[in-house]
Amino acid sequence: MNTSFIEMFFTVPVFVIILVLLVIKFSVKFVPQNRAFIVERFGKYQSTREAGINFLVPFIDRVAADRSLKEQAVDVPEQSAITRDNISLAVDGVLYFRVLDPKKATYGVEDYVFAVTQLAQTTMRSEIGKIELDKTFEERDMLNANIVSSINEASSPWGIQVLRYEIKDITPPASVMEAMEAQMKAERVKRAQILESEGDRQAAINRAEGDKQAIVLAAEAERSEQILKAEGEAQAILAVAEAQAAALKMIGEQANTEEGQKAIQLDLATKAIEAKQAIAKDSSVVLLPDNATDAASLVAQATTIINKLNSGQTA
Repeated sequence: MNTSFIEMFFTVPVFVIILVLLVIKFSVKFVPQNRAFIVERFGKYQSTREAGINFLVPFIDRVAADRSLKEQAVDVPEQSAITRDNISLAVDGVLYFRVLDPKKATYGVEDYVFAVTQLAQTTMRSEIGKIELDKTFEERDMLNANIVSSINEASSPWGIQVLRYEIKDITPPASVMEAMEAQMKAERVKRAQILESEGDRQAAINRAEGDKQAIVLAAEAERSEQILKAEGEAQAILAVAEAQAAALKMIGEQANTEEGQKAIQLDLATKAIEAKQAIAKDSSVVLLPDNATDAASLVAQATTIINKLNSGQTA
C-alpha cells in the first residue's frame, strides 16, 4: 500500500502540479502599500517593485531587501555637546525621516537607520558648538532647522529625506543650573522693582494731575464768582441810578406845577431853618444878614432864586 502511494505521488501529473505551485510561489510577489521590494537577478540589482502584484523569474530573481516608505521616528540617544562659551550639555532628540529611494537606501549605506542617527548626533554637536548657552534655550527652532538642513545635505546619497528633528531635553551641569536659577531670580526681582517704581511714578503723576486740575477748577470757580459778583454790583448800580433818575424826573415834573412850587418853597425854608439852628448850636456868635431873622424873609429869598431859575429855563 505504501509503495503504491509513493508511486502515485511521483506520477507525472502530480509532479507537474507541484512544480507549478512552486513556480507560482517564487514568481508571484504581493508588495504591501508604502513598501518597496529590491529585486536582484543573479546577485545584481534588477528592479524596484512597488505596491501591488509583481512577477519574478523563479529561481533567478530574488527579493534582496524590503524597504518601508513610511515616515519613521528614531530616538537619538543622549550625548554630550559643548557650546560656544565652553559649557558642557547633555542633549537628546527625536529624528523623523523617510526613504525616498529604496535602491540608494539599500546599496548606498549598510544600515541607513544607524547612519542617519549617527549623522544627527554629529550634526547636533556641531550646531550647538556654534551658539552660546543662552541661545540653545531661546533658539531651538532655528537649531532644529539647521540640523535638518545639514543632515539632508549629507544623507542625499543614501536616498533618505529628513523631515524634522526635535530636541527633547537640554541638560546643563548642576553648577550652571544653579547659576541660571540665581540669574532668573535676580531678573524677577529686578522686574518687580521696576514695576513697583513704575507704579509709584504713575501714582505721583496722577496725584500731580489731580492737584493741577483741582487748582484750575478752583481758579475757574473764583473767576466765575468774581464775574458774577461784578455783574451783580453793576446791575445794582444801574438799578440805583435808574431809580434816582426816575425820582429826579418825577420831582422835575412836579416842580412845574403850582403845588410843586409850594412844596419846594416849604422844603427850602425848612432846610434853611435847620441850617441856621445848626450854626447857632455849634457857634456862640451868629451873623445874620439884614431882614434875615424871620422865616418869611428866608422863604422869600429862596422863592426868588427858584423863580429866577425857572425863568432862565423858560427863556
